[in-house]
Amino acid sequence: MALKANRGRGKDELPTERVTLEGLVHRNNKLTALLDVASAMTYERDFDRLLDLILGEAIRVVDAERGSLYIADHQKNELWSKIAQGLVEETKIIRMPIGRGIAGLVARTGEVLNIPDAYKDSRFNQEFDKKTGFTTRSILCVPMLGRKNEVVGVLQALNRQNGEPFNEEDEELLVAFGANAAAAIENANLRDDIQRLFEGFVEASVTAIEARDPTTSGHSFRVANLSCTMLDLVPRSDGPYRNLVITKEHIKELRYAALLHDFGKVGVREHVLIKADKLYPHELEMLEERFEQARRAAEVLMLESKIAVLESLPRVEAEERIRQIDEDWRVRDQQYLSMLSFIKQCNKPSMLDSGGFEKLREIAEQKFPDVTGKTRSLLTDAELRNLSIARGSLNEQERKEIESHVVHTYNFLKRIPWTKDLANVAEYARGHHEKLDGTGYPSGRPAYSIPIQTRVMTIADIYDALTAADRPYKPAMPHARALMILEDEAKRGKLDSDLLRLFIEADVPSIAEKHGEALKTQGIPAVRRAESTAGQPHEHGG
Repeated sequence: MALKANRGRGKDELPTERVTLEGLVHRNNKLTALLDVASAMTYERDFDRLLDLILGEAIRVVDAERGSLYIADHQKNELWSKIAQGLVEETKIIRMPIGRGIAGLVARTGEVLNIPDAYKDSRFNQEFDKKTGFTTRSILCVPMLGRKNEVVGVLQALNRQNGEPFNEEDEELLVAFGANAAAAIENANLRDDIQRLFEGFVEASVTAIEARDPTTSGHSFRVANLSCTMLDLVPRSDGPYRNLVITKEHIKELRYAALLHDFGKVGVREHVLIKADKLYPHELEMLEERFEQARRAAEVLMLESKIAVLESLPRVEAEERIRQIDEDWRVRDQQYLSMLSFIKQCNKPSMLDSGGFEKLREIAEQKFPDVTGKTRSLLTDAELRNLSIARGSLNEQERKEIESHVVHTYNFLKRIPWTKDLANVAEYARGHHEKLDGTGYPSGRPAYSIPIQTRVMTIADIYDALTAADRPYKPAMPHARALMILEDEAKRGKLDSDLLRLFIEADVPSIAEKHGEALKTQGIPAVRRAESTAGQPHEHGG
């Protein structure tokens, strides 16, 4: 059923602007504007700005005083008001079932409603006028029809500015405009769906990384929060970067790079990736078993010595000799226990002083007979090398394998067909272990070739690694101590001192912690989110 109201006017009743030269020029200007706006809507990426543009131009094209825009949610069978114009007081988002009120009826039928006198139409809800003091005279409500002729939303214009009701020309213009707007909204929704799909892929990738190394859970998200917070503050700093232009796209690009900066760890063997001490657990168990064998061998030697004494000496002399044998055995047994305790201390990834190296070599030189009578060393060459690691838990080969994760990350990210505004994700991620003095890895790049985004991420990565409370091989370092280490790195020319000063003076960790959740979803268009509005809701005829 056609629901277009008051279509019974004769040709002689149409406004003269439709037949005068002035009217033709006015119509031509509107059509030209429609084409311009249609082009603008095609390129608008921000959903809120898109809706602002649609509503503003819809009101202008029909010379209305005010208007409303509704988005259809067919899954919930309801309309919700994303934005509206002309209101000063803040009001809540309006949600209403499709089919209720004037806008709901248009959404259900897909037909135009042109009401010349709102107060004579029973479907019009006068309560809103009473609350706002606005007087609604005429209403033109049209559906925004999408590609499959499905109602994407509803445009509602109120009160033609010349005081006349909306005419057929207004209907035609607003319906045409609504079709263009529907296409733009569908495109925005499609981009949003693709964005959310990619967001899910990125988060799944980060989850996969952290599943292999649960001890670093949350590291990638924290580094992303710190990095994005810091980059956002750069143009407001007093340093040499104060005139740098940082856009949402730049922050979004860095966020992806930071989230995926450790993805290459999927290419590192798991036992190396999660190695907490200098010896692997099974290696320490073998070493402990060897010391137990040495203790048992010493005990056997003690017992054999006692038997030999009892067999060869008189009782009085034998008792004195046996006491000495017991004492020597206890001292030797305590030495084994002391050496094992020292080795366990050396096994931790803390720094080893020079005296420790000497003591380890002395232990390695000691021999004992095993159960077969073969002479064995208390420490193998491999154990001595690993226990002698000066700092950390990785030997040279293992460290190179861990460092290779940067190359794996780059190779993985380069395979993704990034859009133009995300083209540098792989490059930013690859350099997060590079140092400005050229001592970093994997390439030892010079300072001039390291972009500011990578410099920012490097500071964030080191800070989080130092202060993280979830590492089983070390306690969380206090904030102040971590900053001292970063400052020392900057003094030695390894980190960007200007960026580090901003990191410290702006207290980036505190800001990132407060806004972490917001930054986590940085760059995701707020499509279909009723809580994110670009204006105030405006309901007429509900």
